[in-house]
Amino acid sequence: MVIIQNFLLRPIDQIQTNYNPKNPKIIDNKEPLIKVQAEPNRLYIKPIYIEQKIPSSLKEIYLREGVYLRLKKALDLLPKEYSFILYDGYRPIQVQESIFRIFSENIKKRNPDLTNEQVYQETLKYVAIPSVEPTRTSPHITGGAVDLTLGDFTGNALDLGTEFDEMSEKSATSYFEYHPGVNEIALKNRRILYNCMTNVGFNNYSEEWWHYDYGNVSWARRLESDIVLYGPIVAEIQNNEVKEYRFI
Repeated sequence: MVIIQNFLLRPIDQIQTNYNPKNPKIIDNKEPLIKVQAEPNRLYIKPIYIEQKIPSSLKEIYLREGVYLRLKKALDLLPKEYSFILYDGYRPIQVQESIFRIFSENIKKRNPDLTNEQVYQETLKYVAIPSVEPTRTSPHITGGAVDLTLGDFTGNALDLGTEFDEMSEKSATSYFEYHPGVNEIALKNRRILYNCMTNVGFNNYSEEWWHYDYGNVSWARRLESDIVLYGPIVAEIQNNEVKEYRFI
């Protein structure tokens, strides 16, 4: 019998989408970017964009040290019958540019009547602008964002209601809170993931159940914090691995 603590099944909050109108100050704490190590039956590494053959994508998951430590704390809250499956962490800007272009092209194909501006705005629901500008740095470029899902003991992905990166209203984190009869299993799994992550300091991007931030500008704006812990990182990529990097 799987024992799930009551707090992990709490309903997902009305996620704040109003950002702090002021630009928080970046005081990068220079935490290192580290390679995440898999843990048998608990933490699985499955980089999604290398599978999609996106140029310069990484075959490992890299995160800021503080993000990795919080992820480990979240894992401690997860029932032992479950696992985390990591799809993405630090993302080079070249990869961010490719993903933005691919999503934009797909949205245009699916909605040929949309104007270029409408396509752009729709793309922004699912992919951040490729940017290293301090006030709008793409979350993954800082090493302060992680994309993940729940898995079973052997690393098979569980039902969270949509595929990863699916462009659908059902991808919104709280969708099943308002449509509880549609998929009760996905509702429960999203609650478990959400409560594990937010209880250790992450916050979630409301349009994507899989995306969690800590320390970056998106995180700070949701918290209405004046300080950003992680600014952008530029990395040299060789053989789909981070060879070296610098803070900017």
